[in-house]
Amino acid sequence: MNNDLKIFCKNTQEYIDIDGGDTLQDIYETIEKRLPFKPICALVNNKIEDLRFPVYSPKMVEYVEACSQHGIRVYIHSLCMVLYKAIEDLFPGKRLRIEHSISGGYYCKIKHEEELLTPENIERIKVRMQEIVDQDIKFVRRERLSTDVVEMFRKQGLNDKVRLLESSDDLYTVYYKLDNIIDSYYEPLAPSTGHLKAFDLEPYKDGMLLLGPDPEDETKPRKSYPMEKMYKAFTDYVKFNDIVGLDDVGTLNIGIEKGWAPEIINVAEALHDKMFARIADDITERYHNGGARVVLIAGPSSSGKTTSSKRLAIQLLTNYIVPKVISLDNYFVDRAHTPRDENGDYDYESLYALDLEQFNNDLKALINGEEVKMPTYNFHTGEREYRGDTLQLKENNILLMEGIHGLNPELTKEISEEMKYRVYVSALTTLSIDDHNWVSTSDNRLLRRIVRDYKYRGVNAQSTIARWPSVRRGEEKWIFPYQENADAMLNSSLLFELAVMKDQAEHILKQVPNNVPEYAIASRLLRFLKYFKSIADTPTAIPSTIPGASTTLIPGTSLIREFLGGSSFRD
Repeated sequence: MNNDLKIFCKNTQEYIDIDGGDTLQDIYETIEKRLPFKPICALVNNKIEDLRFPVYSPKMVEYVEACSQHGIRVYIHSLCMVLYKAIEDLFPGKRLRIEHSISGGYYCKIKHEEELLTPENIERIKVRMQEIVDQDIKFVRRERLSTDVVEMFRKQGLNDKVRLLESSDDLYTVYYKLDNIIDSYYEPLAPSTGHLKAFDLEPYKDGMLLLGPDPEDETKPRKSYPMEKMYKAFTDYVKFNDIVGLDDVGTLNIGIEKGWAPEIINVAEALHDKMFARIADDITERYHNGGARVVLIAGPSSSGKTTSSKRLAIQLLTNYIVPKVISLDNYFVDRAHTPRDENGDYDYESLYALDLEQFNNDLKALINGEEVKMPTYNFHTGEREYRGDTLQLKENNILLMEGIHGLNPELTKEISEEMKYRVYVSALTTLSIDDHNWVSTSDNRLLRRIVRDYKYRGVNAQSTIARWPSVRRGEEKWIFPYQENADAMLNSSLLFELAVMKDQAEHILKQVPNNVPEYAIASRLLRFLKYFKSIADTPTAIPSTIPGASTTLIPGTSLIREFLGGSSFRD
């Protein structure tokens, strides 16, 4: 050992002597008995790396287990390469496409060969995957000139990856070799296939569902669950992507380089207009048939609920229906009665932070045409107040409410079902990085929130990232279990949004220091954003002669304006 070269192992809180060039796996083997788990990857100076990463200088190293926040991403992407190899072994030359997460797993297809995925063939693929796992084959990490990797991918028929690399500015590209195939992922991979003990593969719609380990028991595969309405929302958008010829980032980048950004933006915005109009028409039809007096809009953080509610209100007005807005925040119980979370803080995201009895009584009275005294919640005093505000529903009025609990039956348990219309809003991203790398809907929303918090709330990216796990736990508890209750699902994602957010998001993320835990996610998001060409850097923006006017092609009514700024809607 070279006593002049040490790493600090955060897991064991000790300095460890190493030789220059030792990999993280080599170092782990010297302390294996002192770690209570077998790592799948590691954080090196708070940046995620695979265990083949060589160390040549002093570092802080924290080994990561498979069931952790970072480890599960590595596990799933490693499993995807095993799936790719299994299909290549059984059906050479067929094009695997991993589209998006749904029903607890990842929806996969063999593009243009849907009839190939019979239950019998899916079982064959699963058996072959298990054989690959049992063989404990190494994932070999390599890095070469991007031009060389492009040619390697071209020979293997991975034209989606060719498009992506040819439209990027990276001189070198990291790729992985698994036996006879190569692939690339924007996550590190596990040391070997033997780390991937728990998985399942089952028939799902026109494809199959790849399932990773159960969060409650990592030794068992996760169980799938039905998400019929979510599947349709995804499928509609994927079909739209196919029609406009934009199903991966490489294709988007080529379009931006060719100056097609105006058409891409206009078509994506027109699709949103059509969605809002269709939902408004459905609400109007139900209203004229004696129902839909209360419209509830719900969705996870940064899904675009605020702009969605305003654009839906406009569409309803064109149908001669005038929405009246109720803020659920005004029905908070007095602070003294607010539930506490696991840290002892006030839990305003809990359903029971609301006065459900008073809320339902007021809704019933409004539906019956009565005039109701409306409350206001004073966040300074933590008490409900009545300031003389009243509300009454007249002819052609409906109630419009936005809030995270809108789909929860308990919120409006005393209101008859025919009087309610529920809308679920979420950024269901269907644009893939390439055939084997999807864009996480959670990452998309996190980037939206990072930009919005920085611009409007004075909150830096580190704080937003630190808060995100708590936000996600709240969503898992209060929103996602009820999303299939929706009468309509509105996909708030836009094909071009990550290319537009890129410049602002990168500027904000680069401010996260590397000596904090949040740097791991910040660096991963920066690596992800590098795949996108920036629309702001193309000649598609039209210079304005009006001082202070926007030079972008994105309209003021666009949903992405809620996060970027420049919205024409008043707060």
